Amino acid sequence: MSTVAVTGFIEADAVDVWCLLTDLSGRATRMTGAGPVDVLTPGAFGPGTAWREARAQPGGDTLTEEFLVVEAVAPQRLVLCSSGAGADYRITWHLRPDRRRRRPRTAVTVTQEAVPTDPYGRVVALLLGGLAARAVEVALRRDLADLAGAAGSLEAA
Repeated sequence: MSTVAVTGFIEADAVDVWCLLTDLSGRATRMTGAGPVDVLTPGAFGPGTAWREARAQPGGDTLTEEFLVVEAVAPQRLVLCSSGAGADYRITWHLRPDRRRRRPRTAVTVTQEAVPTDPYGRVVALLLGGLAARAVEVALRRDLADLAGAAGSLEAA
């Protein structure tokens, strides 16, 4: 299993960050390289919510992924799972208010765990583990930056 975690601070209240994180209809406009989001389940956002989204990859390829909400504890914790080629992924978002400041600020940690599900996934993890971990870290940092940018636009409105 490989795990990559990234922490950043967003200058907004945790409730506002949660709303941005869980607003699937606005996801494509907020996330760099994101294409249309196709919500696969009816109803309010929560455990069991599933969606499909396309993301641009380095080199011009597009990767389409399906996500399922496993756990949603507003506004503190969101756990998603996604199956990929040879591995299952678990993405966990932790939101913690930073109470040491006068202005609202939220510490956000996003962790992605990859568990190989077949021999191909194990071989790829062994051969490309470090390279893949760096690519995942870059993508997670980009997602945090996109979330922070969206939160900043809320304050400007």
